[in-house]
Amino acid sequence: MEGNPTSMRVADPGVRALFTLEARWQAWLDVEAALALAEAELGIVPEAAAKEIAAKARLELLDRARIDEAIRRTAHEIVPLVWELARVCEGDAGNYVHWGATTQNIVQTGDILQLRRAHAVFLGLIGQILAALADLAEGSAEMVLPGRTHGQHAVPATFGLKVATWIDELIRHQERLRQLAPRLFVAMLGGGAGTVASFGEHGLKVQAAMARILGLGSMPAPSRAQGDRQAELVCALGMLAATQSKIAREVFTQMSQEFGEVEEPVPPGTVGSSTMPQKRNPFLSQDVIAGAAEVRALVPLALEGMQFEGEADRKYSLMLRRATMQACGLSGDLLARTLMIVGGLTLKPERMRANLELGGGLIMAEPVMLSLGRHIGRQAAHDVVYEAAQASVTEGRSFAELLAADARVAAHLDAAALAALLDPAAYTGMSAELARSQAERARATAAELAAGYG
Repeated sequence: MEGNPTSMRVADPGVRALFTLEARWQAWLDVEAALALAEAELGIVPEAAAKEIAAKARLELLDRARIDEAIRRTAHEIVPLVWELARVCEGDAGNYVHWGATTQNIVQTGDILQLRRAHAVFLGLIGQILAALADLAEGSAEMVLPGRTHGQHAVPATFGLKVATWIDELIRHQERLRQLAPRLFVAMLGGGAGTVASFGEHGLKVQAAMARILGLGSMPAPSRAQGDRQAELVCALGMLAATQSKIAREVFTQMSQEFGEVEEPVPPGTVGSSTMPQKRNPFLSQDVIAGAAEVRALVPLALEGMQFEGEADRKYSLMLRRATMQACGLSGDLLARTLMIVGGLTLKPERMRANLELGGGLIMAEPVMLSLGRHIGRQAAHDVVYEAAQASVTEGRSFAELLAADARVAAHLDAAALAALLDPAAYTGMSAELARSQAERARATAAELAAGYG
């Protein structure tokens, strides 16, 4: 999201840095080191050689110019790195670098290490968002505003209820991310075609040892033709992005002058327009809406990346890699911006209340109908209130006066009863209770995530 008006104001949560070429190279070197140490445990390579490989598997110890030149010459993503690691190892240790592995074994497992780090960042940011939403829900639990369905006033609600629904949805997203972790964070070391033939009698023991050293799980069938794990992550991030976009759309709409109910953070000095000095634009919300659409667009690419042919197929591996890396980078940006929005959202209860009155009491048609229905039946009451509501809209007359003038209403509801039924603040149901209960859930979940769960 570089180059947009908010890019200088929103801190990078560090996800994009995980997928730079240099960061990925180091992750691959970490896997090469773990492979050598695992093989030494099983007597496949000398222990001294494995220790030397592990000691030298640091990018800063390698000659970058040599690696770059070899990449230009070979057009291969990891062979030049393997050559350079072998070169800097002393004695004959270099002869044992990359023993029995194929490129995708190292690259995919290394990328999984980076995905695990990104995953931890995501959960941490979701926890911070939930903590901010808990405060927002409690503070607005009884802040009455029009509940809207199909873009029209429905019945009164509170802003806190709106926040409660966001909390409930986000809690499920962090559950999905936590639940997919053991499926995604696994090492893959099956050799060229997943047969594990290159490790002889040791078979999957090498993968298990390497995985343990890296703190990963071990693939039951280490096939190079499985992409469901990465695709699941992208799908989960797509759903998370959709919820963030929904929140941002609400803020974007409610921030317009016609609504004026909220305002996202607009730090002093922010310029909304080069020609219109008055503009206070919802840049953060727009960033989230646009970025979330990009993440969702990556879901079909990730699913396409599952369509491997044979025991390995580079074109599908590339699709998956691009989908996961781009989805992760964008997701970090989105979460950082969403946190800034909900953590600094300004609420305007006076405008919410004013908007409630725009319909002249029409938003209270349901409680009037239900109260009258106890006397004349629900359907008959519906017809009476419907007639008054339609006349109010089409003739520009007072809804309350029309009701009071109707003998069918006056026979059962006096002026005081009608006044009470037309009070929006008295008909918000369990909005406040739901806001407060979801705030409690949000704080409990945020505490779990802050403690490092996942």
